[in-house]
Amino acid sequence: MEPSNWAPEHSDALRDYFLKGMSYGEIGRAINATFGTGYTRGAVSGRAKRMGLVAPEQIPSPPLAPLLPDEPRPVMPRHADVWAAPPPRAFEPAKPVKLRCVGIQPRLIPLEELAPADCRYPYGGDKEADKISFCGHPRQPGSSYCAPHARLTAGSGIATGRAFVSVVLRLVKAA
Repeated sequence: MEPSNWAPEHSDALRDYFLKGMSYGEIGRAINATFGTGYTRGAVSGRAKRMGLVAPEQIPSPPLAPLLPDEPRPVMPRHADVWAAPPPRAFEPAKPVKLRCVGIQPRLIPLEELAPADCRYPYGGDKEADKISFCGHPRQPGSSYCAPHARLTAGSGIATGRAFVSVVLRLVKAA
């Protein structure tokens, strides 16, 4: 075995709880309660894998809200074969998504006329022959968008706080 910061009695308890069929989260809570430690589910999972205690085809347990004291503990399936068929509602069409919008009148500037300090929020281009134009209002420092469009795009999967790289686009040939 490789050296670790786990005490031997903690590893033995992990092995015992794992063989009883407990989940990694339950094992972590039990070891923490017994020994006064602070192991997370991920730490327990990693240690179990290093010890070779990996059950085949386990599916990850979904995150659970904290249980109330009188609430019964839900029983989670342990193997992927339980989920062979998708739930019936998976085949229903999705509800249309209401798009967010901002109360700003865009200047609709084409790419060739876009200045370095102009907002680059795109408009148009939805159809094949539809031309793309841009908002054109003054942009926020450190962003490609004006304040309303920066708020609109925040949390859309773009990492915030990341260093922005300035890219200069040059028009090679006008259409």
